[in-house]
Amino acid sequence: MTLKPWAWAGIGVCGAGVATLVGFAFVDLGTADQIASVAGGSVGLFGFVLAVVAQFGGSSAPPTPPTAPAGPSQVTASGAGAIAAGGSIGAASTGGAPLPAPVSPPPSPTPAPAPPAGGVTASGTGSIAAGGDIGTASTGT
Repeated sequence: MTLKPWAWAGIGVCGAGVATLVGFAFVDLGTADQIASVAGGSVGLFGFVLAVVAQFGGSSAPPTPPTAPAGPSQVTASGAGAIAAGGSIGAASTGGAPLPAPVSPPPSPTPAPAPPAGGVTASGTGSIAAGGDIGTASTGT
């Protein structure tokens, strides 16, 4: 993992601070205590300012709002036993035939995608059309 220059600078400053405090602790414990107090207060104030800037002063672009659907699309089914759906179809059967057994367990439900701009049309006997996915289909013909 490669650290950014600011991270290396922070590590260097912390290392220098620890070395200074240890050095003063061996020479004069009272002075080391005063230096540690001032350093701790300064770091705390810097952290508070950084938190306020991160919360309120960011210059990132606002998130884009979700796009609204273009309006109602045309979904038509014509013909004997025709099926048309604007979204996904889990299972569909036309012509009175039983549905085939699914090969795998059904997937977890997901939001249906927007239907195509041109609409969905199923025309003809036993036809099946969907604007999304078709899980299992049987036309019975």
